This record gives sequence, structure tokens and C-alpha cells, in this order.
Amino acid sequence: MSTQAGTEPTRRVVRPRADALRNRERIVTAAREMFVEFGPQVPLDEIARRAGVGNATLYRNFPERNDLIHEVVVSVTSRTTDLAEEAAAAVDAGEADAFDALRRFTHGAADERIGALCPMLDGTFEMDQPELVAERTRLEEAVRGLVDRAHRSGKLRPDVDVGDLLVAVSQLTRPLPGTACLNMDRFVHRHLQLFLDGLEAPARSVLPGSAATLEDLRGDSHES
Repeated sequence: MSTQAGTEPTRRVVRPRADALRNRERIVTAAREMFVEFGPQVPLDEIARRAGVGNATLYRNFPERNDLIHEVVVSVTSRTTDLAEEAAAAVDAGEADAFDALRRFTHGAADERIGALCPMLDGTFEMDQPELVAERTRLEEAVRGLVDRAHRSGKLRPDVDVGDLLVAVSQLTRPLPGTACLNMDRFVHRHLQLFLDGLEAPARSVLPGSAATLEDLRGDSHES
């Protein structure tokens, strides 16, 4: 390749092939499902089998287990954030009531099984990776915006905060490893609805303690 004096040669940017991207997505989807069903220590070979790819393809994309866990956590966090942003946009466009939008987001977040991430975030997982921090911040800001809209509408009781919502969703979607526990999934949306009814103003009782804030959640995660 000929270049003019004092200039750098143009480098071609090699983009992953479409089939390679599809394989990667299939691996992440299979990993998310199997982490929920069996816990974070499920054999990687089993994940490859469910994804319909060879072991070599999985290890080429994710050389270490934590690489795959990181990708799953980022993926689920990003998808959950998208749900919150879509719900807030519907409120701003006058297409949805603020509390109904909050309700729809909560059920959508449950379908993402965000509570299943908790067992994966053990002492060996690096929580401060830039990509993960950015996604977590985006999620917090999106849910904060949704909760603020519901508060301003007067339909969300004033003594609850973002942390209360995230803690409840996390607890109700955190399965115990083992296929028998999947039978409990059919109750998740029922119990979430009971929880959401309790969030709606006017409040029927005085809550003990104080509202859980994002700062409280960050403090808990650092202490653990």
C-alpha cells in the first residue's frame, strides 16, 4: 500500500461476521438461562451444548467463566435499562400513566430475572469494570427517572424510593439453583402485583424504617 510521506497507512477495521455475532448472542442467551436454572457454576460445556455451538466457539468468545458472567450481567442490565427508558418515554409522550409505566417496567424487569444476577456477583467478580459501571449507572438513572415521574403524578406513595423497588424485584426473581425451583416462577408476577398495589398512594399503613435509596444499595454491595 503506497502512502504519502509523514502519513500513517490506513488500517482496515475488521468487523465480526454476522454468524460470529449470532453465535455470541446465542451463547449469552443460553448462559443467562442456565445461570438462572442451575447457578453460576453450571459447566460451560453444557452452555455450549444448549447454545448449539462447539466448545471451541464458546472458549474463543469467552476464555474464562468470569468473561461470560460479565457479558451476561451487562446484557441483562442493559435490557432492563431499555425497559425503564421506554416506560419513561411513554409517560413523556402522554401514552401512559406514570404509575402504570412503573408497573409495566417492574414486570418487564422480572422477566429479565435480574435477581438471578446476585449469586454470580461473588468475591471473584470485578464489579468496578468500566462497562459494567456505565451500564449500572444508566440503569439507576433510568429507574430514578421513572420513580420521580410516578411520585410527581401523586400515585406513588412518598415514603418509598428507588431502592425499595429494586430490592423487591431482585428478591422475587432470585431463584435457588435447581430445576425444581423453576416451578415457583408462576408466582413471581402475582407477588409483584401485590407489592405494586402496596406502592400505590394513598398509603394504607406506615412503613417501618426508612426508604431504601440507591446510596443504600451501593453501600450494601461494597460491604459484601
